[in-house]
Formats: sequence, C-alpha cells, structure tokens
Amino acid sequence: MIYKKDANFPYPILTNTSTSYENGSFMLDVTLEENTNDYRFTIEYEMSSPFMKKLIATGDAQAIFIIQSKDNKFYKLDPHQTTIEVPKRRVSLSKRTSIQLHIQSTKEINFSDNHDLTSFYDTFKDEITVPKQALLGYSNIVVFEGSIQNPLVLFEKKLDEQLHSDIKIELGTETIIIHYRKEDYQFNGLGSSQAFNNPYIYAGLRTALQRFIQEYSEQGEDYVYITQIPQPENLLDFKLYQLLSKKMVEEVSIDNIDEVISLISDRIIEKYAGAVKELINNGN
Repeated sequence: MIYKKDANFPYPILTNTSTSYENGSFMLDVTLEENTNDYRFTIEYEMSSPFMKKLIATGDAQAIFIIQSKDNKFYKLDPHQTTIEVPKRRVSLSKRTSIQLHIQSTKEINFSDNHDLTSFYDTFKDEITVPKQALLGYSNIVVFEGSIQNPLVLFEKKLDEQLHSDIKIELGTETIIIHYRKEDYQFNGLGSSQAFNNPYIYAGLRTALQRFIQEYSEQGEDYVYITQIPQPENLLDFKLYQLLSKKMVEEVSIDNIDEVISLISDRIIEKYAGAVKELINNGN
C-alpha cells in the first residue's frame, strides 16, 4: 500500500515528516519514458539516514518500488538500481498513478547502532528490534496524471440557453465550468473578450477554493495548510493543489481567499479594468 498520511508504528520510521529521526528526510523523484511496449522509470532518491543507507548497501534492507494505479505493483530494487522497465501489458497508466518508495528489512534489525534517531531513543534504542520484512521508511508520493485529459486547462465554457440564471458556476471532475445563458455574455467578437470574462473566472476560483477548504480542512475549520494535506484524489482539486503549491501559497482560508486568488491568477482584475478602460477610450 501507499502511505498518503502519517501512520503510527511501534518503532521509528524514516519519512519526510518523521519526528523519530533528526532532520528526517526521504525524497523520491521519478521520470517516465515509454515506447510501444514498455514504460521505463528512472529513479532518484535521497535519505538523510546513514543507518538506513548502510542497511541497503549491506542487503539487510531493500528498496521496494510501488506503483499504484488500478491496482498495486511491487518491484524490489537492487542497492544501486536506478531504472526499472515495466511491460505496458502489466500496468496501466491511463488513470492517475501514484508512486512511492518503501524501505523494508530483509532480516531482523536491531536499532542499537542507529545514531540518526532523536535523543528520545538514546536510553532504549538497543531494545528496539524489528522483524524481517518490516517497513523501515517510506518516501514522498510522485504522481503521474494519466487520467487528466487537459492537464493545463482549469476552466471550461459552455452555452446553455435553458439556464434559469444568466451564468452558472459548476465544479466539474476536472475543470471549473462556466455556463452562459446567452452567447453575448461571453463577449465574443471583442478583442479583449477573455479579459471581459475575468469576473466570471474570479467567481469560479472563489467557488472552487471555498469547496477546497471544506474538503480538506480538519474538523470544520475554515482554513487549510497546503503543505499539511495529502495530494487530492479529485482531479480538479489536484490541479488547484498544484497551482497553489507552485505559487507558494501556504494557507487558504475563508478570510484570505481574495488574496490567494490575486496570487494564483494572472492579474485578472487588473486586465479586466484595463480592457474596460480601453473600450471606453475607443468609444470616445
């Protein structure tokens, strides 16, 4: 299985959020190539723990490469292995695919020589022994979005003359959909038609972010810390998550939604105001 949230174990585990290891870090990066028959995954990972690196080098522990799509596939890596080729008939990347690296013991391991642990374990780490095939650590998750049809498209426009309102904002599975009752409301034919639609874009972002807060806040809180939530399964939310992370937004709350929209949108209100001013000047 892939661990998307912190899990509790009765012994120290190396993760990127570990409180058991001093400056715990386990970072995975994966690039994907393919031909007609095979996928090739190029794997790079870095761990902060010399103890864990030594276990892998001596064969006392092993890296397990996990691919989760429709089902889970497990591949054991040799100590210096950096690529793995998988026949396309054995794994499907047509849907959202998550990849994680696990470190698993190949024999019984005692932690007495593990000097990477926090001082909390100093007095009793020699008493910590884990059995063969125990999980010793897990990395971040690398995601390939094979199921996203339009990975760069966040908005979609549709015309629906049966609407009971002039416009309607809908949160689809992958995009924010703006429905228009009349084609004129899209300002087609004007040179700045996109800019004139920016108020609708703003409304769509606000609606999507409000739903985002509701979905990922804890116990009804009205805020979300982006770095503390798992990568969303919902494709639209995943796009928002990527955009927020890219724009270095750390927190989204009911109180700062407008500030967040300003950060993640490309000056849409400024462009709208400029288009209106240009139209007035041309009219004069």
